[in-house]
Amino acid sequence: MKAVRYTSMAALLGHEKIKMPKKKANNPPPQVPVYWIENSESVSRHFQFEPDGQLLVKIVDDSRPVAHRMVESFRNKFFPSGYPYSVNEGYLRYTKFRALQHFTSAALSVLSTQSLLFAAGLRPTPAQATAVSWILKDGMQHVGKLLCSNLGARMDSEPKRWRILADVFYDLGTGLEVLSPLCPHLFLEMAGLGNFAKGMALVAARATRLPIYSSFAKEGNLSDLFAKGEAISTLFNVVGMGAGIQLASTICSTMQGKLVVGPLLSLVHIYSVCEEMRAAPVNTLNPQRTAMIVADFVKTGRVSSPADLRYGEDLLFPGRLIEEAGNVMVGKALHKVVKPSELHQIKRIFPEEKFILHLGSRWTDMVLEHNATGEDALRGWLVAAYAADIKKCFNVCSEIVLQDAYERMNIVFSPFLSELQSKGWHTDRFLDGTGCRFSL
Repeated sequence: MKAVRYTSMAALLGHEKIKMPKKKANNPPPQVPVYWIENSESVSRHFQFEPDGQLLVKIVDDSRPVAHRMVESFRNKFFPSGYPYSVNEGYLRYTKFRALQHFTSAALSVLSTQSLLFAAGLRPTPAQATAVSWILKDGMQHVGKLLCSNLGARMDSEPKRWRILADVFYDLGTGLEVLSPLCPHLFLEMAGLGNFAKGMALVAARATRLPIYSSFAKEGNLSDLFAKGEAISTLFNVVGMGAGIQLASTICSTMQGKLVVGPLLSLVHIYSVCEEMRAAPVNTLNPQRTAMIVADFVKTGRVSSPADLRYGEDLLFPGRLIEEAGNVMVGKALHKVVKPSELHQIKRIFPEEKFILHLGSRWTDMVLEHNATGEDALRGWLVAAYAADIKKCFNVCSEIVLQDAYERMNIVFSPFLSELQSKGWHTDRFLDGTGCRFSL
């Protein structure tokens, strides 16, 4: 019976095509836009995710006063997204003095260029002086780049110092240009020296810009910080040029007026850049900041953050020795620090370390290996600080002092380093400028 049914089914399949119903494709349902509305401070905002993942924000209702809306619009255009939570402490103070610095710098530039053209026998309008100033400045920038090419490592180590020196050079160059009408027979010399100083200043200012911006970056937003910082600079450069044109047409149309207003603008300019640099919490390790960190730790047992140390830095003379940190001097050539016979003795005390220490009567010399990091420099600095402390209390030979100090350093270093990194310090490199290193 089963065979008959099978045969008749086979015959049926052989003579007729059975149309099986096709399965409908499982098309995904259309995506509904994800959106929500947030109300805060008299503002209703509509948030919506696009299919590509982009978040769109639209203001639905805004009942705030016009002044409040203008302030927020300014903040959105000239401050990083998420401000003040997306930047480190001190950014607002830095920005205020940066704006004042660029304002005074642009005004001085107009006055100096007008004076240069007067000295050359021309009588330009203030607007013409503004246009020519850009040509002179850009031309000397290329010369400055060539002459400053070997100073990059020093600028990495001390960006604050070189940023201040850049503006000092700029104002010296501007001063020479302003004074050029008093000695028109020396026009070429005055203009050349002035533009040389300004060219050097421009290179130093641009080379130190990134380390300063990096110190404020908090959420990987360095590009946003850079863009908004340059927007602030451009805005106040334009405003300053306008003020310079007005001054050149009125108070500073005479040489006596320039000699009064020029120094005042220069003083405000230098003060502003000094305050900018004090506000910047640079978080890389160089000799001065490392010594300050170690001194605070040895004295109080506390690890200072970049924001804690920023106002204590010596911005113009960073090479000072700090007694509490062992009076460490770093960067001398190895052959000037130790004799070959002493080198093997020191390496026996620190067999696995990437530093050499030599205790002197007034300071301690430290020489680093070519691949030493910030952690290696910190280890050596702590040993030097503890060694100086032991020498005050006990009259023993240098070898015993270094051994005891090395043991004390090894006990405290791991928690010290962990807290240092949690405070935001970069310990993966040590920026000692052009200091000498060794390789064994």
